[in-house]
Parts: sequence; C-alpha cells; structure tokens
Amino acid sequence: MKSPAPRRVEVAAALIFHQGRLLITRRPAGSHLAGLWEFPGGKREPGESFEACLVRELEEELGIRVNVMRLWSTVEHSYPEVHVTIRFYLCRWTGGEPRPLGCAALKWVDRRRLRRHRFPPADARLLEQLVRSADLWEGGGPA
Repeated sequence: MKSPAPRRVEVAAALIFHQGRLLITRRPAGSHLAGLWEFPGGKREPGESFEACLVRELEEELGIRVNVMRLWSTVEHSYPEVHVTIRFYLCRWTGGEPRPLGCAALKWVDRRRLRRHRFPPADARLLEQLVRSADLWEGGGPA
C-alpha cells in the first residue's frame, strides 16, 4: 500500500540585514525542527499573499514592522512528514525592536558566523548563497 503524500506547507521567510548583520531566530521547543535556527517568518494562510504573510508573522513573532522589498530565493524541500515551499524575501526593518514573542531566541549574526548555527536542511543551499553574497552584508541589506 502506498503511503500518503506528505502535507504541503507554504512559508514566507525574511532576510533582514542591519549594520552588516542578519536577523535569525530559534525554533521553539515542541515545534517541528525545535531548537534549530531559521529566518523569521511563517506559514502562509489561505488567500494571503506571501508578502502579507511576512508582515503579519514578523509583527506577531518579533514585534517588528518591515517593508517587503523583493523575492530573493525559493526553496522546495521534503521532510518525511511535510513538503515545504519557502519563499525568502529581502526586507527592510522599519520599526519596533525585535523581541522573541513567538520564537525561543533571536540574534543578529555577521557573515562569518552564520554557518556556525544549526539550520533546518531546507536552508542549506540558501545559507551558501547568503555567505557568497557579500554585497547584501556590506550594504546592510536591500537598497
């Protein structure tokens, strides 16, 4: 008997640079992939745009406001229990002080320290792209 296909989830994630560092968050205990670091964001609701999802999720999880600038990368990844499509957007932080409201922790990391953090397998290719993209880090983010 063929096993059922894993459920599909669409996620919007933010790449927020500030003063040569990138904002990352830690997944809370009890969640899928708990304890790993990730880029802030979350699941898209039915009928919601990816951009609106990011604005909502960043307000709920971190208490910040952002302008969503542009799509930077899309990743498809299958875990045994779920298939995720993650759209990563460059965002400009416009207000609020980041606080861990819906995550276990947050931190700003520089380019050299990004790979020292354990991320979900779905983020592996993106991490390499980010480390190679010096212009994102030097300019402090999207223009």
